[in-house]
Amino acid sequence: MEFHEILIQMKRVYQILFILLISALANNALAAIEVGQPAPNIEGTLIDGKPFSLQANKGKVVLVNFWASWCEPCREEMPAIEAFLKKNKSKGFEVLAITMDKPSDMEQAKQIMRNYSFLFAEKKQMDYSDYGRIWRIPSTFIIDKNGILRKNGMKGDATVDTKLLEELVTPLLNAQ
Repeated sequence: MEFHEILIQMKRVYQILFILLISALANNALAAIEVGQPAPNIEGTLIDGKPFSLQANKGKVVLVNFWASWCEPCREEMPAIEAFLKKNKSKGFEVLAITMDKPSDMEQAKQIMRNYSFLFAEKKQMDYSDYGRIWRIPSTFIIDKNGILRKNGMKGDATVDTKLLEELVTPLLNAQ
């Protein structure tokens, strides 16, 4: 085999390795969380200093909302989520709002959250690494009473409104 042919073969091997590496990184970044499977845990410290663990909230339906103060669609969906929470908190519904704001925008995020009764956390205080990179804002995940993922915020329609909450969450609250 000539030197030139060896170089061509090596180039092909490197191209294949590069493609495999990129595929592995992409899969890790998007995390393989699927509706119908157990939701990965989210844990950390809320803004008020209290600890939070998704696993400790089994028995409740939990809506986890990744949002930011600069995100207009995020702020538009919050009143519907708040109204649904007020109506259904006694039935075992909980909302965790994790702000993706930069530290320089935290005061604005805190100001917005004064209007809502959500559990509120800053991204750097929470471990949600098993959800992969949160690249879409807003992103809303819904977890049923048994800890099973029922809405994957990284797939499908990002919008959360009263219709979605009534159609998806109400049956979960009524389930035994």
